[in-house]
Amino acid sequence: MIELAVKDLAKHYGAIKIFENISFDIKTKDRAALIGRNGTGKTTLMKLLMNKETYQNGSIFIRKGATLGYLDQIPDYPEHMSAIDVMMEAFLELTEMQFKLTELEEKLARGEELEKYMKIYGDLQHQFEVKGGYSIQEKISKICEGLKISSEMRQKSFNILSGGEKSRIILGKILLENPDILLLDEPSNHLDLSSIEWLESFLSDYDGTVLMISHDRYFLERFATKIIELEEDKASEYEGNYEFYIKERDRRFEEAMNFYNAQQRKIKKMEEQIKRYRIWGAMRDSDKMYVRAKELEKRLSKVEKIDRPNNESKKIKLNFAGARSGREVLDIKNLSKSFENQNLFKNLNLKVYYQDQIGIMGDNGTGKSTLLKIIMKEIEADSGEFKLGSKVEIGYLPQEVYFDNEEQSILDFFYRYFNITMSQARNILAGALFTEDDVFKKIKNLSGGEKSRLKLAVLMEEKVNFLILDEPTNHLDLDSREMLENSLTGFNGTIAFVSHDRYFINKMATSLAEIENKKLTSYIGSYEYYKLEKAKRAAKAIVKEEVVLKSDSINKLNYEEQKEIERQDRKKKKRIEKIELEIEKLEKQKLIIASEMEENSTNAGKLNELVGNQELCDEEIMNLMEEWESLTD
Repeated sequence: MIELAVKDLAKHYGAIKIFENISFDIKTKDRAALIGRNGTGKTTLMKLLMNKETYQNGSIFIRKGATLGYLDQIPDYPEHMSAIDVMMEAFLELTEMQFKLTELEEKLARGEELEKYMKIYGDLQHQFEVKGGYSIQEKISKICEGLKISSEMRQKSFNILSGGEKSRIILGKILLENPDILLLDEPSNHLDLSSIEWLESFLSDYDGTVLMISHDRYFLERFATKIIELEEDKASEYEGNYEFYIKERDRRFEEAMNFYNAQQRKIKKMEEQIKRYRIWGAMRDSDKMYVRAKELEKRLSKVEKIDRPNNESKKIKLNFAGARSGREVLDIKNLSKSFENQNLFKNLNLKVYYQDQIGIMGDNGTGKSTLLKIIMKEIEADSGEFKLGSKVEIGYLPQEVYFDNEEQSILDFFYRYFNITMSQARNILAGALFTEDDVFKKIKNLSGGEKSRLKLAVLMEEKVNFLILDEPTNHLDLDSREMLENSLTGFNGTIAFVSHDRYFINKMATSLAEIENKKLTSYIGSYEYYKLEKAKRAAKAIVKEEVVLKSDSINKLNYEEQKEIERQDRKKKKRIEKIELEIEKLEKQKLIIASEMEENSTNAGKLNELVGNQELCDEEIMNLMEEWESLTD
């Protein structure tokens, strides 16, 4: 059943066109993701669906009786409302029923028309129970635990909360409302990794339909069942997750290029034929040839010309020729830091070596960005020390990139900053995809992704060899994230970064360091390896606890029964260890395949073979993981 559909939708702000000819539909229980470059009107489209703005052309259909819930990017509430008041708005109907039940209880206590009010009270109480009135606090507790909304935060005035806290409160309110159609604008913003994974699980079990805007590619890959790519003049639908979208987008582009090239060949052939007819007509003084030329011209004019497809991925090409650092880049020993009697971390130890790409992870408030600032010498640690290695040159890419004079154009800033010629500046900037008239843009008018690219170009020209990145993909659209990743893959130095972008972490990290319970734990591998290792450690802890709990009951069994249980446990443990070794072996094999794919990037036949091998590895890992989970349950 179609829950929501738009047909030929167009939106303008005065003379400025946002989009037009937008058509798509969303069916019951779809988990649809709306993607597109920043500025294509994704949030505007959400507001049109919620009737918060008007549109110029087209139509919007929403199933009759369907309720909608919308996560607004900028929530607005009166001064007097606390955070819990905002969340309780999800239960306005139930709150009203509860008030009426209290009134009826008072009347019954006074003995007023007992028979009449007992009937009304019974009916109302039944409705209240059916609609979940007695589980309000349980629902609130579940949502608050998942989104890490503390009891202290719930009591604060909504308007004094930070932007991230407000977003979590509003998200909690919308989830509590349980609408038929859930509209979410960047739901994973301001959530740490554990909360994002909780949200994924919650939404996967959600009874309704979901349409969300998200730049979280890992989230889209695991959660989305449909991708809608919004462009200025169309919306393209892809029935699958993010991985399917990437493959299908490339297939469609190749198909469109084939159609375009075929038509270009046909047009060229017709134009050459027209030219020949005219030459022959002139040479032979033949009206017949001129007539044929005109007929062919008429046919050519009626050909509906296909625009050249424009989906070629642009690659950033920056000069990474910085001096190599020593083997040991960073050595942290017993580092501790507290703020206002709140201990963030204690006795952290970490070594970073040349060409490591280490992701620093942890929940919000665990001190990840603080650790980066200590390394950058912006703040001091309470105790402990860190030492940079030989010839280390640090380059810092912050969450929000600013320049001293943003009134300058990109070109003026760059050639003056490095005291080079305009021609040299343009060549370097072209590598960062600032070409033609782009270089004359004022820095203040650049998007977040463009500023990050410009800053990266500066860092590369400064010949840094140790990049420190703080949430580098925040506020970037999908294209900009891919561009950033492409630029970093050519960097031959060392990278340390903080990020909540699991796709970025999985692609970039060679190792991970997690701050948890004020301590730091290292994992040598990607994000997928980290998840597997965390699950293994959690399972071992549970097994250990179960062994202790079972010890008393085991002692009551006879000797033969005990021996059989022990034999089965040993067999099970041996198989678990073998599976873990096989998984580690396959993960290493995948790294070798990835390396071979880079070496054979221009060999299509070899690439297809390597992709097939990689898929076989993934399939084997999934099968082993399923067996591992069944053994550790």
